[in-house]
Amino acid sequence: MQRRAVLALSTALVLSACGFQLRGSNGRSTLPFKTIYIGAAETSPLSIELRRYIRASGDTTVVTDLKQADAIIEVLNENRERATLTLNTQGRIREYSLYYRVKFRVKDSKDKELLAPTEILLKRDISFNESQVIAKEKEEEMLYRDMQSDVVQQILRRLSALKA
Repeated sequence: MQRRAVLALSTALVLSACGFQLRGSNGRSTLPFKTIYIGAAETSPLSIELRRYIRASGDTTVVTDLKQADAIIEVLNENRERATLTLNTQGRIREYSLYYRVKFRVKDSKDKELLAPTEILLKRDISFNESQVIAKEKEEEMLYRDMQSDVVQQILRRLSALKA
């Protein structure tokens, strides 16, 4: 019993000595900007999720006036694509590949580019069954939402790495 306590204490000391530190309680890092403007349609699901995560990430405020922003995220392009992956022996589709592509850039208030236009491309494969069309449509929607969340997380990680 005493060995376990000593081992736990020594592990804690080693981790604290090496500079290890947990990020916030929500697991997200803080952004280096006080205010951010998102250049995308406010009703876009990507824009809505991005705003929500930025607000939850710390002290950063999402502003609606471009002139008040320390940083500007411009969503240049957002595409959802579906391509046939495999066919069965009758020539019917068995699997699709779903692609979610987002291109964005980040500028500061003086129009200086902080992050050059960057494209994030995600791919998911989905099987198709003619007898379960509605279920497969719902699964496709879910996969697109999952890819959108992944894109938002990648954008936030890239933002947190920038220098204000």
